[in-house]
Amino acid sequence: MARRIDVRNLDVYYGSFHAVEDVSMTVEPRTVTAFIGPSGCGKSTLLRTLNRMHEVIPGAHVKGSVQLDGTELYGQGVDPVAVRRVVGMVFQRPNPFPAMSIYDNVAAGLRLNGVKNKKILDDSVERSLTSANLWTEVKDRLGKAGIGLSGGQQQRLCIARAIAVEPQVLLMDEPCSALDPISTLAIEDLIGELKEQYTVVIVTHNMQQAARVSDQTAFFNLAAQGKPGKLIEIGPTEKIFSNPDQKATEDYITGRFG
Repeated sequence: MARRIDVRNLDVYYGSFHAVEDVSMTVEPRTVTAFIGPSGCGKSTLLRTLNRMHEVIPGAHVKGSVQLDGTELYGQGVDPVAVRRVVGMVFQRPNPFPAMSIYDNVAAGLRLNGVKNKKILDDSVERSLTSANLWTEVKDRLGKAGIGLSGGQQQRLCIARAIAVEPQVLLMDEPCSALDPISTLAIEDLIGELKEQYTVVIVTHNMQQAARVSDQTAFFNLAAQGKPGKLIEIGPTEKIFSNPDQKATEDYITGRFG
């Protein structure tokens, strides 16, 4: 079941460095929200706070609130690992587990969660690879190394791995930046299908991609070098690209930025 995300007055810090300032937004279930903006403005940092992945960096902490259907992700006693089961993540570069087969890559999270039944694992691997539009390409070589696939196939394998544990939210940090145009199109088509089941949030530097795949777009910017990133504007993608409220958004989208 896809979940609604509510971010309220969120500040993100790495030690004493203030990375993102006072972000509030809502992401509705079964939609795609794109984060756009120049490098270093906090898009990926904010994305990682949605499943507490930023906490792998020592000294990282937040102030404010992130809720999934009303449940506070930063509440006392909330296990970050449990959060990441519900909020999956796909990274910029495809990162299949190198020593594992295609099958074992997809089954890894389930096994980590204690699933041992072979039929359940088999069914889940097939379902996840099918959902990632990869099953027909790999069904006859599930025992081969995942690292032997092409870049686009590897990224779809990583998406299959993320959805195998049946999360409710899927975060994607520039999932196409390392891919060729054909593979990028395949991932974009896949994102459109995934939103039927999941809440999807994607960071992208490619504004055409944001316009193609997202329902809602959030534009982030820096006030000045060394200052925290801020959410400048969020709204329906069509409006953000055709008639934004803020001049900074318009300047960025039309290429007059900076």
